[in-house]
Amino acid sequence: MIDVTDLLRDRTDSPPIAAAYAAAEAAAQAAGVDIRSLDRVSELEAVRRLYERIWRTGENSPPVTADLLRAMAKAGSYVSGVFDGDELVGSSFGFFSPPAREALHSHIAGVLPQLRRRNVGFALKLHQRAWAMARGVNEICWTYDPLVRRNAYFNIGKLAAEPAEYLPDFYGPIDDDINRSDDSDRILVRWHLESPDVESACAGRPRVTDAQAARAAGATVALSVSATGTPIAGRVDEHAHTVLVAVPEDIEALRESDPVCAARWRTAVREALDGLLADGARIRGFDRAGWYVVDRGGRPAPRRTTESRTAPHNGTQQYGTQQYVTDQHGTHHGEVPQETV
Repeated sequence: MIDVTDLLRDRTDSPPIAAAYAAAEAAAQAAGVDIRSLDRVSELEAVRRLYERIWRTGENSPPVTADLLRAMAKAGSYVSGVFDGDELVGSSFGFFSPPAREALHSHIAGVLPQLRRRNVGFALKLHQRAWAMARGVNEICWTYDPLVRRNAYFNIGKLAAEPAEYLPDFYGPIDDDINRSDDSDRILVRWHLESPDVESACAGRPRVTDAQAARAAGATVALSVSATGTPIAGRVDEHAHTVLVAVPEDIEALRESDPVCAARWRTAVREALDGLLADGARIRGFDRAGWYVVDRGGRPAPRRTTESRTAPHNGTQQYGTQQYVTDQHGTHHGEVPQETV
């Protein structure tokens, strides 16, 4: 359940906002959770402890501090909590982009792994969407790890967010038990809150993409998975309109069992997707079997500066939204969103 006053207090009701609220309420009821904005110090301290538990960072290296969340909530940014009964089981926070963008950047979202398959992450994102729309925001953006299959499907399929840019090693080293010091490559997605695809996804009709059908129609394979789980670069047909890029079945497990192979996947997916998106290709969708379906022919992406490739090291750890959420049909929402939403 969610409180309508929590979503609509800053703006007069309208049919799109009312519909967004109704979708968020239905998702929360289906997941069996309560979702509300948080601003009390005790609640925000509980969020800090929750994130430590999800990312297994320990007290000395939390993903976020309670005082920062307190300041963000006071400034009007988005800070929410998901409750299963009296227990805090998930949370998300984000901050606003420049006013002209009318956008919110969702920085971290996370749900405890044991709530997987209850669609809690989906309900959390719909709450965030309704909250943002009630405040005049028409876009939410966030980042996720392109190697995490569950998160890719959650973001691109279940939520119908649009991948916009590949960001190599965006946050620099992240030393926790989820990322295990792997390069922090991310894909930036933009969620256009009132687009037909997003409205359909929020009504429970996800964007479906069929890689096998695309291949039958002439798609070329840039990257596939070998019988032993290693990446295999394919011979790309330069004339093919559609390109398929595979990701491993479970990159988190692979980081533990075979870190060398996991590092090869990072490099291989980066080389495939970064080049395609920089040349103007568009990720049309993600097949839950583990394939990005990419269409060529768009406008080249803006050239990145060196600074955009690696975040400055300033003594603080940074986490992309996709860090841990448990949700949707066995998919972790990356914002471990780990899928874990």
